[in-house]
Amino acid sequence: MPQRFLTLADVAEALAVSVAQVRTLVRSGELRAIQVGPKKVWRIEDTALEQYISEQYERTKARIEAEQHP
Repeated sequence: MPQRFLTLADVAEALAVSVAQVRTLVRSGELRAIQVGPKKVWRIEDTALEQYISEQYERTKARIEAEQHP
């Protein structure tokens, strides 16, 4: 069964970025996450990561189109 919730390190590996960059995305609200447990550790739902990736594809597409047709 696939893992539903991912750690910051899991997401960093999936996106090929640093954990600090993922933490920045989470704290800015750009990537949805929750804090769980008494230590308030961050967890990102797999569907939230997929939504973030899809949104980034759309943003990239819009930026490229805007650059090609100013």
